[in-house]
Amino acid sequence: MSDDMRGPNFTGDNGLKEVHAGGIVYWDFQASSGAPKATLAFSVNSDDPDNAPEWTVTLYDSVGNEIWENFRSKNEVEVDFPGSTSKQLKLEVICPKGARYDDKVNISVTITSDAGSATDEFSAVARQSIVVLKTQIDQEKVVAQSLMAKASEGEHDIYAVLSPIGLRGYVFVEGMNTDRLHEKTRDIKKARSFIDGESSIEEISHYLVPVSAVVGIEEGDLVELVNGPFKGETARVQKIDQDKEEITVELVDAMVPIPVTVKGDSVRVVEKEK
Repeated sequence: MSDDMRGPNFTGDNGLKEVHAGGIVYWDFQASSGAPKATLAFSVNSDDPDNAPEWTVTLYDSVGNEIWENFRSKNEVEVDFPGSTSKQLKLEVICPKGARYDDKVNISVTITSDAGSATDEFSAVARQSIVVLKTQIDQEKVVAQSLMAKASEGEHDIYAVLSPIGLRGYVFVEGMNTDRLHEKTRDIKKARSFIDGESSIEEISHYLVPVSAVVGIEEGDLVELVNGPFKGETARVQKIDQDKEEITVELVDAMVPIPVTVKGDSVRVVEKEK
């Protein structure tokens, strides 16, 4: 990028951006020519031109008029710069829906006028999407297992399926091609539909952290033991060990109150301490 503001020059957004398959990214930047007229020349290259699907690259002016598009235009276009002033431009890149992880496109834009030339570089790389699939209530794990069984069928574009404990009616699916994700769920009876839009790793990160088995249990709570030798018995919580995720309880109906230590996931709270 030239530092001579009197000649051709680019300022503003450039460089590498990530985009989901079928998604769109933009760069807003300014081009100066140092002359009333200039030529914009474009080079669009893929890292794997023989096998990767083609990306769509379009340049717009400040009001949204198309200046250049890689499938409809020649590699060069003449542009007026009235009064030799700079132009506000927007470069749009559409990632093909069939893109694979790490597919990349590199775009070079060169401006040439009587005052000289300057070049700017833009790149986009394909990344996976995280989408939310609605399911029949309490059938989340069934759907997740069915979808993972399909992960290796055809294109291997399902990377992970997450069914968080406590989240009813939804599973998260990570993959590349959202159209193929839709196709692979069509014959899963307990699957419903995908929610519009995409999620992010930041939005679901709290589901990826293991939750302590004693969360929500307090001393004095009335609980039911759900497994072990005292299954079905009612007990009162006496002590909680957060580190070991264990609780000490006393059986309500026992003739002699004897402390019993059990794992936090061995009980179900039936009444909170008032």
